[in-house]
Amino acid sequence: MQRDVMNYDLLIVGAGPAGLAAAIRAKQQADALGRELSVCVLEKGAEVGAHILSGAVLDPRAFDELLPEWRKQGAPLATAVTHDEFLVLDEDRSYRLPGWGLPPMLRNHGTYIASLGEVCQWLAQQAEALGVEIYPGFSAAEVLYGDDDVVLGVITGDMGRDAQGRETAQFAPGMEIRAPYTLFAEGVRGSLTRQLEDRLQLRADSGPQKFGIGIKEVWRVPADRHVPGLVQHTLGWPLDNRTGGGSFIYHYGERLVAIGFVVHLDYANPHLSPFDEFQRFKTHPAIRTLLQGGERLSYGARAISEGGIQAWPRLAFPGGALIGCGAGMVNVPRIKGTHNAMKSGMLAAEAAVAAIAAGRAQDELADYPAALRTSWAGRELDAVRNIKPMLSRLGTAAGTLAAGAELWLAALGARLPWTLRHRKPDHACLRPANEMPRIAYPKPDHVVSFDRMSSVALSNLTHDTDQPCHLTLTDPSVPTALNLPRWEAPEQRYCPAGVYEIVHEAQGPRLQINAQNCVHCKTCDIKDPTQNIVWVPPQGGSGPVYTAM
Repeated sequence: MQRDVMNYDLLIVGAGPAGLAAAIRAKQQADALGRELSVCVLEKGAEVGAHILSGAVLDPRAFDELLPEWRKQGAPLATAVTHDEFLVLDEDRSYRLPGWGLPPMLRNHGTYIASLGEVCQWLAQQAEALGVEIYPGFSAAEVLYGDDDVVLGVITGDMGRDAQGRETAQFAPGMEIRAPYTLFAEGVRGSLTRQLEDRLQLRADSGPQKFGIGIKEVWRVPADRHVPGLVQHTLGWPLDNRTGGGSFIYHYGERLVAIGFVVHLDYANPHLSPFDEFQRFKTHPAIRTLLQGGERLSYGARAISEGGIQAWPRLAFPGGALIGCGAGMVNVPRIKGTHNAMKSGMLAAEAAVAAIAAGRAQDELADYPAALRTSWAGRELDAVRNIKPMLSRLGTAAGTLAAGAELWLAALGARLPWTLRHRKPDHACLRPANEMPRIAYPKPDHVVSFDRMSSVALSNLTHDTDQPCHLTLTDPSVPTALNLPRWEAPEQRYCPAGVYEIVHEAQGPRLQINAQNCVHCKTCDIKDPTQNIVWVPPQGGSGPVYTAM
């Protein structure tokens, strides 16, 4: 197939915080060297920020380094955190932990509550002002390789194919976009990142990545219950001790509250539904009081990379590098990763610009991973490297106590001499359905708890139904031949958007994929027990168009 070819000095896949920080830093470095540098950013969302979802409480450290005048330039970090609350819940009561008992790393002094989507839109404006070219609605569908698997760039997705994959009158083939270096900033479980990990064996020396799913809503609450700058987190109910996770509640803006629930995806019970755990959580008396009488404005979900520094794959390879949360930059106990993701993008950009200035192309940016490990981001992630393994092995109660002890040691300057490894990937953690207890979830009251479809309606989905399904099955027989009898089709429950449905017909059960409901959280790609579901980018910016998320 004949394709158009575009050439740039630096190509970045993904306009999230890491990709945009990399674009800005690359232009800054080139300007400092007095060089012209063409930088292209591809974004699969219909607009920058459309697919961005995070809590989000932001540590401004990376902003201070990247754009020191961000306050004067109008960055949307308007609500400073004023105080923290940490609650432990049982079924009908809450217990507040004293603030002095929290390790210093878990305190949010100096941070800001914001919409990460709005932050990315602002970062995109700063990047474009420096001459960066950003193309929303263009997904990178394939990696372009040269000899010896050197990365040469990417191929964008074809446009104008129908649901059967046939070319329509509007068909346009994807373009080749080439560059001496390509930075992959796709976010958690990026489709190209997954391909690169397999083809280049980037995980040969690291353990499996670990994940969570974060489900979030934005509410406008009554004024008498709104406390601007309040950050609350909870552990405990409705999750049992062997299921990791917890909640976040952030007060900001004009009576806005970001409320969300995280479930670690190494849970064992296939009957568990993260979506329904979140809805049940909101019925707790301590939470219902906040929300009742308010208005739910937005809904979304996104996977979270939780493996930490020991789960980093090889970050650099000939012609490219992994940056941001696709590589794994989240500090699990802090529930923050944006600042680390941005720092990774900045360091990769500096290494790429230095290589280009030295006349090198398509070599391995070895300076980048070395600089990242010794940076403040690498040191921060090293200090918390054992927290996620402790939670997985010991359960929530004992794991939290052990984690607190290690965080206090870190605050005193001590570093334990061992690093705990992750034992197995999340998809391998599910137990057979007949070995695990069923969970009876209450029906939604449509006051504080809701069903999937009314929730998905708040995600502003824009999927074109007449396009190839972007949720592909390696073997179409597996869902009913294996997943259904062994795990009772867990895809019906771990998906927070009602994408997967077992339909019983005269000829037997079949899996129906309602791809138009997909919010691009990637949970199916991660948690499917046989790894039979592979997420690939849909055509032309399809997916959610999140607002204020």
